[in-house]
Amino acid sequence: MSDEPKKAGHIITIQEHILGQQRNHPTATGGFSWLLSGITLAARIISANVRRAGILDILGDIGNANVFGEQQQKLDILANKSIELCLEYRGNVGIIASEELDEPKVITKSGTAGRYIVVFDPLDGSSNIDVNVSVGTIFSILERDPSGFNTSDPVTDVLQAGVKQLAAGYIVYGSSTMLVYTTGEGVHMFTLDPSVGAFILASEHVKMPEKGKCYSVNEGNANSFPTGVKRYLDWCKTEEAGPFTSRYIGSLVADFHRTLLRGGIFLYPPTAKSPGGKLRLLYEANPIAFLAEQAGGAATDGKKRIMEKIPTSLHERTPLFVGSKTEMDRLQRFVDEAK
Repeated sequence: MSDEPKKAGHIITIQEHILGQQRNHPTATGGFSWLLSGITLAARIISANVRRAGILDILGDIGNANVFGEQQQKLDILANKSIELCLEYRGNVGIIASEELDEPKVITKSGTAGRYIVVFDPLDGSSNIDVNVSVGTIFSILERDPSGFNTSDPVTDVLQAGVKQLAAGYIVYGSSTMLVYTTGEGVHMFTLDPSVGAFILASEHVKMPEKGKCYSVNEGNANSFPTGVKRYLDWCKTEEAGPFTSRYIGSLVADFHRTLLRGGIFLYPPTAKSPGGKLRLLYEANPIAFLAEQAGGAATDGKKRIMEKIPTSLHERTPLFVGSKTEMDRLQRFVDEAK
């Protein structure tokens, strides 16, 4: 992680930081900054509700399933609606797509007013809320094809490779609420100060350690992991390896946040139950991969770079391996040798 960039006694809010980055781009209109401010507003609303979850009647599921057949939690719906409302009035968001929505939602149809697409997982790991475990929000921002908006089939506009992302980030609701984002110029981290209701810069140009001694995976599924992954995990337990420490929370945002700060590797391999992987390419894997690469790490599906994958459906799933460059290279060697 980089040293604190702010001078003693000087506080930098996320709005100031975004505007500062905007000044580095003379052609910027301010619309993108306005969009990001909508996401930070939604994050403050969701954070407040997560912290009151045990007081308000917002725990548990609502009795309905989402498009994946998973039970929707009350907080899933609340978080999804909060983000929708905060983006609808930005004036420049054309389409939103969410893990909780069956189809994309067209917000603005005409001209450059509908320039941006926002895809998001409103509350990653929401099933952990009932046991007071950290959860998060993941988002990715794309740009619609300026040659013409395909409002008759907004899915076509959304299905873009991760390399097309303009920005990505996540918010982790833990012992503190932190927002981490990138626009392709490094990874920057902010902490919500509840006393003033603002996200304050904690670190900019965050770098993932090149090496790490922690792996994060649900080893309950290890019997059906690919051979190369099993051999890598076996190696992690040897004297040669150190050995590694195993840490798994079961909330992608929380697991990746630890990996970003301390290094190591997060693995969600294909299994017998989910041969195509379980994590969503658009809502989870792509934004996490963008952040990892900007921090000096790497992200693949075991065969190719995550951000180069061309999505073929809105809710497409993928295996995900993400982490420190050294460990990602080592894992790939095990995978390649097992072929």
